Amino acid sequence: MSTARVAVAGAIVAALALTACGPENDDTAAPPPAGATTAATAAPTATATTAATTAPAATAQPTAAAPAGKRQVVEARTAGGLAKTIGRDAVSDVAVDPGEMRDNMHMVLANFDRPGQTSGRRILLIAVDNVPEDPAKRREHLWRGMIDYALRNGSTGEPTTAAPFAAGPLGGSLECLMLPQAPTTDVVCGWSDASTAGVALFPRTTPAEAAALFATMRADIEK
Repeated sequence: MSTARVAVAGAIVAALALTACGPENDDTAAPPPAGATTAATAAPTATATTAATTAPAATAQPTAAAPAGKRQVVEARTAGGLAKTIGRDAVSDVAVDPGEMRDNMHMVLANFDRPGQTSGRRILLIAVDNVPEDPAKRREHLWRGMIDYALRNGSTGEPTTAAPFAAGPLGGSLECLMLPQAPTTDVVCGWSDASTAGVALFPRTTPAEAAALFATMRADIEK
């Protein structure tokens, strides 16, 4: 990895520690609104701050706790209304290091197409269950890997501090950050709960839109 990317990865590791816990252009997703530079509206900053100081006042906080009992992640042909990519554009290898995988763990790694999408950069999702360590720590590991993948495959800009969004009915914590370089702003979102963790890369969107879609996709991936 280049010196610049090492610096970026270091910046996001520091930022994540303070929070609560392909190559083509995708023309099918709307670009972020002009001036959109935080998880909702504030300007990005190269200095890492806590999610609490960067999250907009109107941003919903994560749902308190996941219901009792462990869940697992499953392969889904559709997630949040998006079709799993098949054929030559499907994920053919492990694009993001999932961390330690034990015999009783499951992993989902897939691209998903937006409605009508036939080319361009897809939404990439990776999730694991029965995590042996704190799932929030596994999310950070996945997050770093996804950011590195994004920077090697079309994303640009220095990652912003992660900010919390509503986690949805499955509970736990859901946060998103941006790689803000207009007009190609990309968003990385991650969830963690009692036993699972997952992250996804959303090309050319906004944190609020990505978070809402990610929560819906999660309901089809985590059972």
